[in-house]
Parts: sequence; structure tokens; C-alpha cells
Amino acid sequence: MHTTLRHLFSAALIWAAALAQTAAADSGALSITRADGSHREVASLDTSVDLAIHGLVAEVRVKQRFRNNGEHWQQGQYLLPLPQGAAVHAMTLRIGERVIVGEIRAKEQARQEFTQAVASGRKASLVEAQSANLFRTAIANVAPGETVDVEIGYWQQVDFRDGEFSLTFPLTYTPRYGAAPAAPDQSDRTEADLPASGTPATAAASPARVGAPTVAISATLDAGIPLARVESSTHPLKIHVTNQRYAISLADEVVAADRDFVLRWAPQASATPTAALLRERMGNDQYALLMLLPPSQPSAALPRELILVFDTSGSMEGKSIVQARAALDLALQRLTPRDRFNVIQFNSVTSALFEQAVDATPSDVALAREWVAGLRATGGTEMLPALELALRDAAPAGYLRQIVFATDGAVEQADALYTAMETRLGASRLFPVGIGSAPNAQFLRKAGELGRGSSVVIRDLDAVAETMQTLFTKLDRPALRDLQLSLPAPAEIYPQQLPDLYHGEPLLVIAKLPASAASGRAQVEGRLAESVWSQTLSFELHGEARGLGRLWAQRKIEAIEDALRRGGDAGSLNQELVTVALAHHLVSRLTSLVAVDKTPQRPKDAGLQDIAIDNAAPDGSLAFAQTATSSRLWLGLGMLALLLALALRERKAALA
Repeated sequence: MHTTLRHLFSAALIWAAALAQTAAADSGALSITRADGSHREVASLDTSVDLAIHGLVAEVRVKQRFRNNGEHWQQGQYLLPLPQGAAVHAMTLRIGERVIVGEIRAKEQARQEFTQAVASGRKASLVEAQSANLFRTAIANVAPGETVDVEIGYWQQVDFRDGEFSLTFPLTYTPRYGAAPAAPDQSDRTEADLPASGTPATAAASPARVGAPTVAISATLDAGIPLARVESSTHPLKIHVTNQRYAISLADEVVAADRDFVLRWAPQASATPTAALLRERMGNDQYALLMLLPPSQPSAALPRELILVFDTSGSMEGKSIVQARAALDLALQRLTPRDRFNVIQFNSVTSALFEQAVDATPSDVALAREWVAGLRATGGTEMLPALELALRDAAPAGYLRQIVFATDGAVEQADALYTAMETRLGASRLFPVGIGSAPNAQFLRKAGELGRGSSVVIRDLDAVAETMQTLFTKLDRPALRDLQLSLPAPAEIYPQQLPDLYHGEPLLVIAKLPASAASGRAQVEGRLAESVWSQTLSFELHGEARGLGRLWAQRKIEAIEDALRRGGDAGSLNQELVTVALAHHLVSRLTSLVAVDKTPQRPKDAGLQDIAIDNAAPDGSLAFAQTATSSRLWLGLGMLALLLALALRERKAALA
């Protein structure tokens, strides 16, 4: 019996190790092991990204090349994270010399067309919004030995703050936490499960998974102004410059897709913009993107009540928890005796250091620093109770109440969080701090917007002090508030509620106007401390730009989703959303892109093998500590624990 248990124990160790390796896979290929121990690759996925940046707008093409190296027909799926506010509008399916252009459809119609194509043996691809900035790509009926390219196109707005432009492309994502986990028999299914194809998989063509892919990235940068530097804080680059046009690629041809790609460029001091106005004419309408940088005006610092909220969920394990502790420790060190503060941590439960905010005495600050240093990452990501606790109280008269919320944003259903921000914020201001190599940028941007604060992201452990210093500079400068924008013609602008502005941050709005509004003046007014601030901009100061119409439509769709969350009429709002998405050819919650070949190719009697392509675990996270862990891994670990318990019981019985 002892020998049998030892053999089972060894087998369980091997099984658990193999499952752990699968959970953290970072290659782009799936292999099977033959009886003789040799390996054979059955499927692979390569991803390449091309960014064409013109001023404040970027057009991006993402190409995914799926190769079927196996013996069976395959259908693959991949969850694709895209930047916040990405306006996804195009898909092309390439098979050899054939090119199939995707069409935008209502979501259910697109799924129906895809399902029918799969069942009839025709090649097809489907792109649909999974949640927030996660999009699902599916490709079906790839023949043995065949390669199929799926190319997705979208428009993206360039960010500008603190004198620096930047653009981020997410290469993976932190798994989202849901309060209601799936049933055990469904927990191993990916978020991106394909619609049923109607074709049963044969025993030989059983479901399988492909490890996370690698990626190649290239970019062309035409900033329109002289630049002082172009760099990436996340990846080494190769840069070639011709007439102020930059050709950029990764120093390594391909890299693991385990962290966001961030590109930054700074103008020469004499070329730093204070205003920009881009326009695009489409039919009887025109779209305008306005950027206006208010001047920095010194003002007296006010006493503050600083509430530090700290995510200690399992998805923060690894470098992220170290970054968060360091960031909050810096915040505590900057407190002065005239300030007030409290510290809140949350995972599956929420706890606060003090019942209410207290004066920042040296002894209480020292106690807080010790408390923060001892916190560890574990459990789920229950953000709402922590946010409600942070928003519960109002600051005493004369204090500026600021909430710093440090998290990786690993939450799937954020609607309740957004509602809490809108209804309970009061005079407080919320400053989200993104932690880790692949934070949830969509949640961070939205939280900063609704919280009327400013968001920052810490991707590099070595950049904690610098990044937090930037945030504290903003906290020290009172915001430019109560902004009002006047345009020379009636316009629909987004964001509809203009945000507060902090030091180094511009006003960025996108508007739809009549084509006749070709001249005039735009005026912005606001309050800085107790004084009135205003600036006028000629509406003739403009350049032509492509993609503004789709970027405007994407912001309108987000505004419709906000109205739905607030309890607006679902029927009329959903219809409006579909109308806008179809008119601008955009993927949304209710519309998808589908491309279908006309000619069936897979024989009716041929089975279809499902291939689920895993995203890489974010760099710095621990595979066992993810908020959402694969059920296969837990099953292997559970079997290992069970066999260990049996072995110990057997040994105890023998000794007795």
C-alpha cells in the first residue's frame, strides 16, 4: 500500500506542476505529448500591433495570426484587452490570397451568422465586446496546416499631461474578480466561450488551450511638433528618425505579452502646446477635439483630510502589493500635523485603522506606517464596501477631503462602484492609483472622471517615488473647478460634465457640431481657489484629423451606458446605442463585427477542435495568487492534498 501511495503521490506532484505551468503559460503554442514522450505542436497564435500616431489621435491595427499545426479542424478564441476608450471599427479576415471584410451587426445577429457559418463549415471570425475594454476574438474552421490572419482596427486618443504625451497598449489584463463565482462545472470555461457551433467535437478533437502569445509592436509617430525625447518605460525600443517622423519598434523582435506597452514623447520646451484644435468633417457634421492647458497658478495649500484606501486582494500578490505599500507609505510621510487621515484596506473584507479620520500626529502616522507595512495580499476584490466606507463621512469645515484609492482594478462588475461615486462623492475628490504591470485602465479612468480627481498608474517598482510625487503635486494644487465651455455653434460634447483640472492636466473634450461652424471663438471659464479664470481660443486654429467621428461616437456610447446605469429607459437607450454604433461602425455591448467566408470548406463529417488561447499572467503577479484561479489547478492541488492526507494516515496506522 505504501508503494502505491508513493506512486500516486508522485503522479499528483507531476500533474499539479503541469497544471501550474499551464496556468502561467507564456508561450504562443499548444503542444500535446505522445506516448513515447515526444511533443507535437497543434496550434499557435502570433500577435503584431501597428500604431500610426498623428498628433492627438492614433490609428491602431492588431493582427492575430492563428496557425493550425494539428491534424483536426480547429476553432480558436482569444480575449483581447484594448485601451480605454478604444473605438473598434474594423476587422479583416485573410486566408491566403482571399480577403474577407467584417461587417458591423447587432450582437445577436452577428452571433447567429457566426454560428451558422461554423456549422456549415465556412471560415468565420467574430469580434465582440466582452466587458469594458476587453474584446473577444473568435476564429472558426481553420483547416489542418492552414494559417488565418484576423486584423482588428481601432482609433485611440493620445493622452497629454505634465508636459508629456503618452499612448498605452494593454498586452494582457489582470483577471477580474466577480462576487458570484461560476458553478464548479463551469469555472474552467474561459470568459470568451464561443457560441455553440452545432458541431460535436470528436474524441480525437477534444478541447484544448494554447499558452499566452508573444507580440511584436511597431509604431510611426508624427507629433507635428519638435520632440525632446521618445521613450518607453516598459520595453526597450529601436528608433529611427527622418524629418521629425519617428519609426519605432521593439528592441527585441517579439516579447512576452505580460505587461502593458507604454510609449511616451515630450516636446521641446519651446514647442510645449497650450492649446490644440483638430477637426474632421463627415457629411453635414463636423467633429472637433479640443485640448487646452490652463496656466499653472500658485495658491495657498489647504489643510486636508486624506483617506488612503489600499487593495490587498489576491490579485495584488507579488510586486503589486510591494508597490502599493511603498506608495501609501510615501503618502503617510507627507502628512503634516494640521492634516487629518485614515487608512482602509480591503480584500474579501474591509477594515480601517481608525473608526474615523484622526489628526496626523507623529504617533498616529507612525502607527499607520507600521500597519500598512504588515498588510498582505489575499482573498477577493470586494471594492464597494471599502469605497462606501471612504465616502461615508464629510470633512470638517476648512479641510479639503481627498481619497487615494490604490488598486489593480481587478473587478468585473463596476456599475455599483460608479453609482456610489456619483451619489456619495459630495465635496470629496477621488484619486485612483493603478498598481501593477497590467492594471484595469478603463476602471481607473472612469473612477478618476466620476471622482473629479486624477488617476495615475505605477507599473514599475522603481518608479513608485516619482509617480507618487507627481500625484502629490496635484493634491497640493487646488483644482480648477466649475468649468464651462462655450463653442461657436450648438454642440454635443463629451465628457458632458467637464472635469476638475489639476496641475499639468489639460482640458480634453470631443464635440459634434454642424458643418457650418467653421469659425468663431471657443471660451473656457472656471474657478481657481477664489478667483475666476478664463481663456479664449480661435476656432480657426485647427488641423484636419481622421477618426474623430468614431472617437466621439465611442464617448457617446459610454454616456448612454452611464444613463442606463442611472436607471434610464432601457428600451429607448439601448436602441439609441445600437443606432450610434451601427452608424459609426463600432463594436459595443450590443453590436459586433463578423466576417464570414462564402464557401464551405470543412467536410460535414470532420470534427471541430476548440482551442482557447490564454492571456499571459501580468508580470510581477504570482500564478497561485490570482483572484480568479483555474479550476484545473485547484483540482490538481486538491488531489495532491488528498493523497498527502491519505499517505500520512496510512503511515500513522502502520506506526500504531
